[in-house]
Amino acid sequence: MANTLASIITIGDELLIGQTIDTNSAKIAQMLNAIGIDVIRRVAVGDNKAAIVKALNEEIVAADIVLITGGLGPTADDITKPLLCDYFGGKLVVDEKVLAHVKGIFEKRKRPFLERNLKQAEVPDVCTVLHNRVGTAPGMLFEKNDKLIISMPGVPFEMEAIMQDEVVPLLTAKYKSSDVIVHRTTITAGEGESFIAEQIQDIENSLPAHIGLAYLPSLGGVKLRLTGKAHDLALLTTEVEGFQQQLATRLEKIVIALEDKPMEVLLGELFTAKGVSVALAESCTGGYIGHLLTQVSGSSDYFKGSAVCYANEAKESVLGVNSNTIGEYGAVSEQTVIEMALGAKRIMNSNIAFAISGVLSAGGEDYRVPVGTVWTAVTDGENTKTKELRFYHDRIRNKESAAQMGMLMIWRFLNNKLK
Repeated sequence: MANTLASIITIGDELLIGQTIDTNSAKIAQMLNAIGIDVIRRVAVGDNKAAIVKALNEEIVAADIVLITGGLGPTADDITKPLLCDYFGGKLVVDEKVLAHVKGIFEKRKRPFLERNLKQAEVPDVCTVLHNRVGTAPGMLFEKNDKLIISMPGVPFEMEAIMQDEVVPLLTAKYKSSDVIVHRTTITAGEGESFIAEQIQDIENSLPAHIGLAYLPSLGGVKLRLTGKAHDLALLTTEVEGFQQQLATRLEKIVIALEDKPMEVLLGELFTAKGVSVALAESCTGGYIGHLLTQVSGSSDYFKGSAVCYANEAKESVLGVNSNTIGEYGAVSEQTVIEMALGAKRIMNSNIAFAISGVLSAGGEDYRVPVGTVWTAVTDGENTKTKELRFYHDRIRNKESAAQMGMLMIWRFLNNKLK
């Protein structure tokens, strides 16, 4: 059986000028991949009728399914619904179920129902309505020449709800594939893509045709994703996991995890498993590491807090860093981050503490170190480890990299892998 192919069209001028980042395509592709549907193209077009029609014409020929997001609101620049109505030869009618749903939302929010909101309940009479349980704009399903065209709102959480509730079940039933897909991801840190490729070249060369390996560089590390596609799920899973274990054994010193999870999640699981609490003393990252850790549900069980001490005075008055230490060695120094970490551990009564201080871009107050220099320290009160890091990008990327490397340092400290 030939693979089912899908194309994704995202609509909106804001996507083309970079005002809004297109996360919808990535989410849709992930959800389609999970049910064995291959995305062959992703197309972004502006709020222009001719461009949308051109994209539709091309993608309907290329794919079995075309998924569209954007342009379904109640304002004048939302042109997708009337355009699709004309394209498929229908007329707009009020759907009573959608109308009741929209009115219910406005009543719940205690907002007046305006005449323009009635447009949200209008749908082409040639479509199947896809219920939007979290918003006012319904999804719409059209059929043409045995192809499915699905239109959804551009608001990410609304699109995702319609995909989960309506689209995925529908596509799973209609395009049930005889093949299954298995992904396994190995997370590494500390070495670059080229080095890793050299180390595992023989394993990669031994992969059968139905299993592929992708290198996915990210801040602080490289993810190695194995993807297998075959008929027998149990056999394929065993096969893919066998190759993953080969990679993990070969790269043992740099492997962080055998699951595709963010470092803050992996750290949270480690804190929980070891029964360890953590406190942070953040300078250059401005509380960003604390933000990441608290993105994880249940982080209150192990996260004590973050003392964001940006100015030297705050390092001294809050964390108890000696003014002579900063005066002699500077705010960005091994000596200062050690005192910051010990201070955070003391004032928050945590099992371990991590501190970070650096100059992420030109204009920092410590001119004794080059731009991009970051010092870190992690301690349990008896054992303290430090590390100097260097970053060479813009301020934002340096900050993100510093946060990721900081969490990696904590992970290695807890696993006794920090030199």
